[in-house]
Amino acid sequence: MSTTVNKETVQQIEVPPTERNPAPADIEYSWHGNNRVTLLENGEEYFPRVFEAIRRAESEILLETFILFEDKVGIELRDLLVDAAHRGVRISVSLDGFGCGELTTEFLASLSDAGVRLQMFDPAPRLLGIRTNWFRRLHRKIVVVDGVIAFIGGINFSADHLGDFGPEAKQDYSVEVKGPAVVDIHHFALVQSGRPSRAKYWWQRRRSRRNELAFNDHDGQVRLVYRDNHEHQTDIEEVYLQVLRSAQRRVVIANAYFFPGYRLLREIRNAARRGVEVRLILQGQPDMMIAKLAARMLYNYLLKDGVVIYEYCERPLHGKVALVDEDWSTVGSSNLDPLSLSLNLEANVLIRDRAFNRELFQRLDHLSRNHCTVMPENHAPRGRLWRMTVGFMVFHFLRHFPAWAGWLPAHKPRLKPFSPPTAVRSEPHEPL
Repeated sequence: MSTTVNKETVQQIEVPPTERNPAPADIEYSWHGNNRVTLLENGEEYFPRVFEAIRRAESEILLETFILFEDKVGIELRDLLVDAAHRGVRISVSLDGFGCGELTTEFLASLSDAGVRLQMFDPAPRLLGIRTNWFRRLHRKIVVVDGVIAFIGGINFSADHLGDFGPEAKQDYSVEVKGPAVVDIHHFALVQSGRPSRAKYWWQRRRSRRNELAFNDHDGQVRLVYRDNHEHQTDIEEVYLQVLRSAQRRVVIANAYFFPGYRLLREIRNAARRGVEVRLILQGQPDMMIAKLAARMLYNYLLKDGVVIYEYCERPLHGKVALVDEDWSTVGSSNLDPLSLSLNLEANVLIRDRAFNRELFQRLDHLSRNHCTVMPENHAPRGRLWRMTVGFMVFHFLRHFPAWAGWLPAHKPRLKPFSPPTAVRSEPHEPL
């Protein structure tokens, strides 16, 4: 018998004012050149690289993820972290209370007992067996090892990111970053985890908005961009708007949950009207049917002006990637839907690198041509009156959802340290 995480034993520790880190909401990170960025597709490429970096860790591991399951991937990750902790590596692991709500006491205690600094973002008890902490989730997926190598993207630590999981295995992407940009990713992860971090100087604490096209003509440029519920609520969306307005030749967006606001939809449509080749790769076999239904409400608006829409039908699409022209790309955790753009804590990297852009384009081009269905230009949801009514209701519900959710009490980034009670060791089935 296993037990799952419960709010009662994840205690809040109040940090004295002198030990608090600078608020991440007033830091905007800038472009850094001379980075090496490696595209990692699915768990087959991602997990071996992350696990090898953890094996080689000498001083520090920072990890945060939306989902960690107690399956073969999660168990291997736990064992590697325990081994690293025994070698004296300082480890901070931040998990989302909703996405990781099924982890057992024994699993979490094995990490905590080894010396891993384990934290839960907004854990909450179930109500009649149903999880209640649905909104404003810690949706980022970041790993930083020894401050010199970082991984960021959309891949969680779960076996459903591996092909042998079966028809429900997810199609997804992440990147490995080495170079000067890791300094910013490391600083961000430190601040978010609550670990002591050297504060940015005052002239670094607030940067003016930078035009996404203002960069020197060198490859390997990387910038971290994130959204929170403070002063960076629209940063990721603003980046998309800027690059769409400047697009000249091609735009490819592969996104699992696609239901952006009108501004973003308009810029996608306007790019196609200017003659830019615009491709959207969306879910054709979704893990949540409402995602497909919502996206299809937007098809006619885009198709009539030349946007080409592909539905990936081989398995669930979980990617959150895009590219513009031949040099700009982004990979991260942010979908283009109300949850990611208006509520969740997200992080993407922006990449100015022709070789990376070319590789990402080749992979997405192969995906769209070989494993997707092209939506016809005259596509329209057809059916009885009830289907039209449901579509209308879904469209307007999702359109207004962020504003309605905003009426709820805002979750601040509260990380609650996990300390297994003594009773857990003597009574292993005692609930957390």
